[in-house]
Amino acid sequence: MADSTLAQLLEILRQQSFVDLPRPQIYFKASLTALSHALEDLVFATDEKPLLIASFQRERFYRQEAHRYERLAHVTSAQFVLAAAESRFADADTYPAVAFPPSDPLALEWNLVVIGPRTTGCLICLEKLDRQGPLEPAMDTARRFEGIWTTDRRVVTVAAQLLLERIAELRPDLQAQTETAIAALPPAEASAPSVETPFAERLLNYLQAGQYKLLKAYRAQARQTRKEQLINTISSAVRQSLNPEAVLEIAARELGLSLAANRCLIYACTPETEQILVEHEYRQAETASLGDRLWPLQENPLFQQVATDRKAIRLTVDDPEATLPYIKAMRQQWDIAHWLLIPVQYRQELIGMIELHREATAEPWELADQELAEAIATQIGVALIQAQTFRQLENLERTRSNLTAIIGHELRTPLSTVQVCLESLASEPDMSADLRQVMLQTALDDAERLRLLVQDFLTLSRLESGRIDWHPESLALDECVAMAMSGLRSRHQRDSLPSIEQKLPASLPLVRVDGDWLVEVLIKLLDNACKFTGAHGHVSITAVVEGNRALRVAITDDGRGIEPDRLEAVFDRFYQEDGALRRSQGGSGLGLAICRQIVERLGGHIWAESEGRDRGTCFQFTLPLATRHPQTANALT
Repeated sequence: MADSTLAQLLEILRQQSFVDLPRPQIYFKASLTALSHALEDLVFATDEKPLLIASFQRERFYRQEAHRYERLAHVTSAQFVLAAAESRFADADTYPAVAFPPSDPLALEWNLVVIGPRTTGCLICLEKLDRQGPLEPAMDTARRFEGIWTTDRRVVTVAAQLLLERIAELRPDLQAQTETAIAALPPAEASAPSVETPFAERLLNYLQAGQYKLLKAYRAQARQTRKEQLINTISSAVRQSLNPEAVLEIAARELGLSLAANRCLIYACTPETEQILVEHEYRQAETASLGDRLWPLQENPLFQQVATDRKAIRLTVDDPEATLPYIKAMRQQWDIAHWLLIPVQYRQELIGMIELHREATAEPWELADQELAEAIATQIGVALIQAQTFRQLENLERTRSNLTAIIGHELRTPLSTVQVCLESLASEPDMSADLRQVMLQTALDDAERLRLLVQDFLTLSRLESGRIDWHPESLALDECVAMAMSGLRSRHQRDSLPSIEQKLPASLPLVRVDGDWLVEVLIKLLDNACKFTGAHGHVSITAVVEGNRALRVAITDDGRGIEPDRLEAVFDRFYQEDGALRRSQGGSGLGLAICRQIVERLGGHIWAESEGRDRGTCFQFTLPLATRHPQTANALT
């Protein structure tokens, strides 16, 4: 802290070109207590009445030593005691007491100065706050301080003057007394006995080593306790809720707090995921939020390495990877100096990621942090798989119900038609050639209807189970639209289609997609638009570039339209706008569900817009571009 007594002391000594500038060291509270008592005993042992200044962090600490300072006051020429006032902090009978507000830097300091004609010594220390939280009361002696302990008269004189000036600021009524004390400071060249004897050094080393071992054991126990508590919290959330969103939200908050992260992200992903929308984020109050932003994954070399090796990564600003352009851009834009990425896996397959960030002023990630995050990753994996299984069970139940309805109508009706036609052909050999042709064509049409229904059902099943190999490549949208138009016309050879207008700019960039599946989406959306528009309607296909990451395609018609409150439901399996059993337009109700599955697997999203009945409908979906802008920062806005 720049305004601490320690910082001011070292700065003054630097400005004076002080030879052998004292170097701050780490002390435990137990060591400082022993050193303080040694300096105070030095005052008791001498007859020269030295100046004594003591600074306590809290009034209650001073109260524990009050009887000792009452005795010291009788053997010193001047004594000042400082402490943060928590209740009433008044002058003692024999020496002035100086209160300072709890927000003052002195509240984090441990200062003791003894200076006389021959006696000298000082402790000037600043507490190092533990990023893992306050220590247990039993571990109070292991609190750490950074500072100097010396008997060098020049250093002690500067420290005494700094503290006396600070006392005069806090209590102007002591101005004359502090000025007298400053004027009475002995010259720096006077000789002084030292308490830094071999015995004192060994005693201090012994105390430091003992406290270090104690603190190390406590840290290990605290880490294990924190790990168990965190796992229990996540496990309890998993048991109480099958909603993965709630579980991930709790996990991000608890893990971020436990590891003192500036930011913690948890998201579901696969090695092929292009980008994710940040939904589950913990962050400290002063840290910029990534919430509801598109977070790129394929551009992140750390994500790529974790997705490939299935191992966690810890990165600091000193690592060679920190010089990569993407990492440098992230550090500049989002103040990410230290990264920790933990894969969430199930049966050796990547299903999610834990991403933790710290800024440059924070400490780098340690192995213990990684081990704790890995333990939580296991619980998150269970939550994701459990939620996925529950969704599959729900889908299975819904499929069973809808399949019963679809078998009762969509399968039975064409089967009955085929059966009637075939029976008529078989039982009436004298049927006219024209009527025979009508019967055959009707049977063929309904057989084709059955084939498409079964094909859609199998396609959706493969998409939802992930049993499809994707082959993304760079393609031109107009070529895919041309193939879709050809396929659409082959399906409706005898039907009158509405006019279909293509409004595709010639300068559209390439998209990164699987061409066969994109054509399938276009055919189903165009078929849907034509079915609900009629021969005298109008359908248009347009496309625009969104930012520098996606292409948005829109298929608009002026047909029947959709009620605004049903715009999301149309993507449900087996859904039909005119009712499950009143299928005036035919079809299985699987087409839009298949489109959503394909578009999301391609790295985009799909939605519907309509102002209501007979107002037309617009289906829009996005596709990732084949080329990316080099400036990652722009891609994240």
